[in-house]
Amino acid sequence: MRTICCLILLVHATAKACPAFVPPQSGGDYNDPDARPRLDTVERFHFTARVEKLLQGESGYLGGDIGYTLEHFANHPRALASIAKLALREKTPKPRGASYSVDCYFDRAIRFRPEDARVRAVFGAWLLANQKEAAALEQLQEAARLAPDNAANHYNLGLLYLRRKDYDKAREAAHEAYAMGFPLPGLRSKLQAAGQWQE
Repeated sequence: MRTICCLILLVHATAKACPAFVPPQSGGDYNDPDARPRLDTVERFHFTARVEKLLQGESGYLGGDIGYTLEHFANHPRALASIAKLALREKTPKPRGASYSVDCYFDRAIRFRPEDARVRAVFGAWLLANQKEAAALEQLQEAARLAPDNAANHYNLGLLYLRRKDYDKAREAAHEAYAMGFPLPGLRSKLQAAGQWQE
């Protein structure tokens, strides 16, 4: 009984620490054309080019401006990429000024729009940067499944398969990417260097 109570408290504490995203009236789904005017407003004041490049905050700390963007558009892929880069630069899971950790921002985005392939791809890159290879693989596989026509998803998945020495899957992903016209030769070159490339 005590174990069940502890588990319930743990789940409740986790949910409270990383609450589900509920779009405010001034926010919404990044991919929804009807939300574009609201998105434009948020980006104009908080997710400017300077913020995206991590040069300077518009209303305070960079983490605050990027966090504000994600608290209005949880599945904003460029903002998610920026908060991840900022966390790596600051060497912290929760950048200064942000309301939540980077993992929480991704969790909120995925709970809000689980079928958003771009969020999955960016999350995979974040996990990989943090040496969480198995979790990264899961997200990159999901990104490729959700957006099978996106060559970059197959290319990045191929690089991770190669890193894991799963040459058959790396080669398959490479063929998918190059068949769609992906321009970078790196994956092919690495497979050739390993003696694993086949036309």
